Amino acid sequence: MPKKEFPEQNQTQPGKAHKMNPEPTLMRPSYKGSDKLKDKVALVTGGDSGIGASTVLHFAKEGAHIVLVYLEETKDAQSIKAEVEQMGSKCLLIKTDLSHEVNCIHCLQACIEEYGQLNIVVNNAAMQFPQDSLLDITKKQLHKTFETNIYPYFYLTKAALEYLTEGDTIINTSSVTAYRGSEHLVDYASTKGAIVGFTRSLSAQLASKKIRVNGVAPGPIWTPLIPSSFDDISDFGQDTPLGRAGQPSEVGPAYVFLASEDNSYITGQFIHVNGGEIIGS
Repeated sequence: MPKKEFPEQNQTQPGKAHKMNPEPTLMRPSYKGSDKLKDKVALVTGGDSGIGASTVLHFAKEGAHIVLVYLEETKDAQSIKAEVEQMGSKCLLIKTDLSHEVNCIHCLQACIEEYGQLNIVVNNAAMQFPQDSLLDITKKQLHKTFETNIYPYFYLTKAALEYLTEGDTIINTSSVTAYRGSEHLVDYASTKGAIVGFTRSLSAQLASKKIRVNGVAPGPIWTPLIPSSFDDISDFGQDTPLGRAGQPSEVGPAYVFLASEDNSYITGQFIHVNGGEIIGS
């Protein structure tokens, strides 16, 4: 499958390149697919690494064809595409900046042009810029965080509703920070809280159309976003009840459940993959 690129908008991401040690585990070698998503078409944003990449691979293992949307890490995206194709599924790569509504519309057009259908939308792409004080969060940073982390959920989902029908699903990625806050990620946590409200409201709006809208709220997961955002990660995830950070491979199956018919009587809900932290609804 070809790569489609919409380069008319600037594409940026925070931090600097880091080699991760150990490398994240995207899918357990023992994971067995069972055609839960056979012949479905799934569009996943931020699908080049971390939780997004894990979701893509688990979806492909379950028989889905993929539209993988990413910002700028083409080498990583191509690697995930190759793994998807080894499983016998198709994968369309789209490199674009989703903070611009026109690019979200282009993604949906490319998906329909390539596959003729869309069944699953996973809104996942995000950025974070840690700051110790609210006084350090500039207007530019605030706008960038919201334009990246929540606006595309509206843009992409709005464009997708033209094609989604009964039984299709929308899955949004929030965070544990939406429920308990984060003193270093005030703006990021705020966007993740907005995602919870967006998910619950949209689920109510689309229930009559039998389109399910749910989400995943991960805790500390070992993804490239972590070393690119924080200087000291020596104790990352160790304060969870399980005493460690999670792997993307431990999150991907939650998206499979929410995308499949196993989830046929659930909407407006979040799965908390967070190492055991008790979170209020």
